[in-house]
Amino acid sequence: MAYCRGQPHWGAHLADDLERLVHLHDAYGIAAVIVEPVAGSTGILVPPIGYLQRLRELCDRYGILLIFDEVITAFGRVGAAFAAERFGVLPDILTTAKGLTNGVIPMGAVLVREGIYQALMQGPAEAVEFFHGYTYSGHPVAAAAGLATLSAYEEEGSFEQAKALEPRFEEALHSLRDEPHVIDIRNIGLMGGVELAPRAGEPGVRGFDVFRDCFEQGVVIRNGGDTLQFAPFLNSNNEELERTFDCVRNALRRLH
Repeated sequence: MAYCRGQPHWGAHLADDLERLVHLHDAYGIAAVIVEPVAGSTGILVPPIGYLQRLRELCDRYGILLIFDEVITAFGRVGAAFAAERFGVLPDILTTAKGLTNGVIPMGAVLVREGIYQALMQGPAEAVEFFHGYTYSGHPVAAAAGLATLSAYEEEGSFEQAKALEPRFEEALHSLRDEPHVIDIRNIGLMGGVELAPRAGEPGVRGFDVFRDCFEQGVVIRNGGDTLQFAPFLNSNNEELERTFDCVRNALRRLH
């Protein structure tokens, strides 16, 4: 569905392809399904209504773990602490990073359901339950940055700010619909993608040209091929959004 605001109504049935794979390989050959609740780097692909719920049902039916990669979507990006909360689907394992420390210090975390945790805690009393000898595990500076970031989210109401900004962001994003070369726009929370028609024989060039033009105007966006990707600050204001999309509009109109 082109120019979709929020979750598409079409496409929940695509999750049924998992059942085809189960019949092909047998459920015992599939340990887990790993999915980004909103696919970020591939172009801001928003899950259809019911898609994640259907994955959850199938994983439960066949004894498969459901893992959410929330490196991008966690900590306010979709107007909630986690996309799992926004979409009402509880995974078995959830991975995070980026927003955990505001991206200023490298840190990641893995959250697991109680049954998985208890499974890891079994073993001889003298053995480390879940041994992993990564050099920088539990680094105090990273831990301090994580705690400070989580406190700032709470004190500043960052998730609520992001949720309140979502309608304005959506309108600004979709205002580009009639600009040159735009063939699709999609969004959820403070994540948005504007897809451009690729230049004949030169895929990705138009997207990069817009990125470079905006950079020269003093605004940093991201392009994944010919898809422009947007993820404004959780506490952005209307003036910042207006400036951003004015720059993008100017860049699109200057494209060859």
